[in-house]
Amino acid sequence: MSLELFGHPFSSYTWKALIALYAAELEFEFRIVDAEHPDNVEVVQSAGPLAKFPVLRDGENMLFESTTIIEYLSHHHASDMLIPADPDAAIGMRMLDRMFDNYVMEPMSQVVQEYIRDGENPDEARVAEARGKLERSYAWLEGWLQFYPPMDHVTLIECAAAPALFYADWVSPISSQFPRLRRWRAHLLQLPPVAQCVEDARPYRPFFPLGAPDRD
Repeated sequence: MSLELFGHPFSSYTWKALIALYAAELEFEFRIVDAEHPDNVEVVQSAGPLAKFPVLRDGENMLFESTTIIEYLSHHHASDMLIPADPDAAIGMRMLDRMFDNYVMEPMSQVVQEYIRDGENPDEARVAEARGKLERSYAWLEGWLQFYPPMDHVTLIECAAAPALFYADWVSPISSQFPRLRRWRAHLLQLPPVAQCVEDARPYRPFFPLGAPDRD
């Protein structure tokens, strides 16, 4: 049985797993999770406590959480190309993975959730606080990028960074005071595995709660 990924093309965390699958050139079946595919919804609901996607099914193995999926792919299917075998290098990579999930993706999601809750009257204090966190993360990443030149090889870092920065820039645009970060985001979006995710998600842009910008 081939690998199966359950998720949605517009989901940032689904992107994270898809980028790994595309980069490793692994054969898999994509199972979209929406109201028109109740069987796929049922699989996701059975996989984890909060019925969140993505979910990877590999025979009898069922995994949820995108980082766990990438760890599994790297160990079982991608010969450590996504996460290095060297433990110290892997620790550094995992730290950056958490950076993007917790300090970029999470505050971006907080803003989006406010507009889902009430698009006409979001809690401006909460939105401002979340955007402030994004600005601090942008500043930290701008400094970190002095030591991390853009690469064409996709690792766990690129899998985490590309969707996080793609959507974060829609919520709180990366300003010209962060030139390295702006250049790196543009570089990430040109990587073939990421570019495929961008194109596959394009039909769903009208559903973005803040209104998708006319770019990217």
